[in-house]
Amino acid sequence: MGNIQWADLPPWALAGIVVLGLAQLSLQVFAVVNVFRTPEERLVTGRRWVWVLVIVLGWIGLIVYFTAARRPTVEQDPLHATPDSDGSASAKARQAADLLYGKPSTTNVRRDER
Repeated sequence: MGNIQWADLPPWALAGIVVLGLAQLSLQVFAVVNVFRTPEERLVTGRRWVWVLVIVLGWIGLIVYFTAARRPTVEQDPLHATPDSDGSASAKARQAADLLYGKPSTTNVRRDER
């Protein structure tokens, strides 16, 4: 069995190779962007360049990065935290909403709430 030329491959095989190549390239770009957006203290090695090299390895590097590169963030649940000075349920609900959706800015507040 000799070498197979690109022209000898059926169209479905060529399409499959192109799709897999585009998927790998897009996942590698996403992973590299993710490496630079992740704080270094959350990366397992603490160094970005190590993970960029791992990502360049291909599919195996992508699988290793997405499964083992980042430490999970630890967020305190505001509903089970120590109560604020008022300790009311509405204050706890506000804290939970702020944690989920971010703190409201003054530009997003409706006029009737001001």
